[in-house]
Amino acid sequence: MTAAEPFRILVVDDETIVRESLGGWFREDGCKVDCVPSSREALRLVAENRYDLALLDVKMPGMDGLELQARLAEAAPDLTIIIMTAYASVDTAVRALKQGAYDYIVKPFDPDDLSHLVRRAQEHRSLRSENRRLRESLEAVATPESIVGTSPQMRRVQELIASVAPTDATVLVTGKSGTGKELVAKAIHAGSPRRLNALVTVHCGALAEGVLESELFGHEKGAFTGAAYHHKGKFEQADGGTIFLDEIGEVSPRVQVELLRVLEEKTVTRVGGKQPVPTDFRVVAATNRDLESMVKEGKFREDLWWRLNVVTILIPPLSDRPDDIEPLARHFLDRFARQMNLKDVSFSPEAIVALKAHPWPGNVRELQNAIERAVVLGKPPVIRMDDLPFSVTHGGAPRITGRKLEDVERGHIAAVLSETNWNITRAADVLGVDRGTLYNKIQRYKLERPASV
Repeated sequence: MTAAEPFRILVVDDETIVRESLGGWFREDGCKVDCVPSSREALRLVAENRYDLALLDVKMPGMDGLELQARLAEAAPDLTIIIMTAYASVDTAVRALKQGAYDYIVKPFDPDDLSHLVRRAQEHRSLRSENRRLRESLEAVATPESIVGTSPQMRRVQELIASVAPTDATVLVTGKSGTGKELVAKAIHAGSPRRLNALVTVHCGALAEGVLESELFGHEKGAFTGAAYHHKGKFEQADGGTIFLDEIGEVSPRVQVELLRVLEEKTVTRVGGKQPVPTDFRVVAATNRDLESMVKEGKFREDLWWRLNVVTILIPPLSDRPDDIEPLARHFLDRFARQMNLKDVSFSPEAIVALKAHPWPGNVRELQNAIERAVVLGKPPVIRMDDLPFSVTHGGAPRITGRKLEDVERGHIAAVLSETNWNITRAADVLGVDRGTLYNKIQRYKLERPASV
């Protein structure tokens, strides 16, 4: 503890001489000490102040030390407690230890013994605080960005993740490219008891068959040309954690056979090796292909398909959940603004309309790239329609999906204004309204003329 932050001690004993002696000793050691004669006063002080350590006498009139210990455990769970007792009450002190007290000391006290005990209590408290900070740091590292989406489809995905994450069940994540399958795998791992161990990712479609075997299962020195050293495969690296097999539909029939064996036996035989190596892992696999159809066509093993398909989570394409476009866009805008140290960045209403109108064939990945480009090349703090990629702003009339009537009207007006280069007279003619009505609509929906028009 620093001088500005002294170790705070509370002494509770009905004997004046004990309170005065302990108070004097601890103050000489640089501690801040409060001494009270009763449990009731101790509870009042703990409610008003923060203490690091409390020394409680077992035998006190009214509420005794054991009852006070229980009350303090509720009021201040982080408080370290030392029990003070006479020889005849050592059995009571032992009961206190079982109830969570740090230690006990027997009267009459030796000042050196007491100082040593308090120093040990300080070290214990510091270690406990450090462990808590480290655990919180690890939890933060293990926790991925949240899965953004308010549509019924994404709420269902979030519910499935919450249900399956605490288990050890194998999960197959399906969906088109760019929908966020790897993010789902990270969320499952982060919500599991394995979260403080590794999440090991293998992009199966990016590696040739021989390389993939070595990556997955490892190899022994000399197993093949260039194998100059012993190499642990991804399954061994995932021991205690999770292995994410992305693009599992691209795996060759030969590797499928070995994969099935590893999943069933939870042992790995390295390339060039003979000794099976046990490993404890959880499998999350992902694919953008229809594995069931591949099984029927003889391109994917049926037994491996059933082994992987314990729980399936389908990520729908962004075009099927337009209600998620705006929250996702704002999520990415906030992220990239923080990275570039920009504050109060927002979208113009026209930009939101354009984002909602685009079909997003590249799904969430395409949206993310579009927002990053707009932040980098645009003119924050307001991201306007012209800051978005060409394919978004000039890809044809907005695609209106089933939303509120005012959303449909706002989108249609914005599209006509864009098509007529914000010529109010022409736009009003196209819309079949007079100029005054159109001006009122523009104000109501807070539509803004692009700077380039």
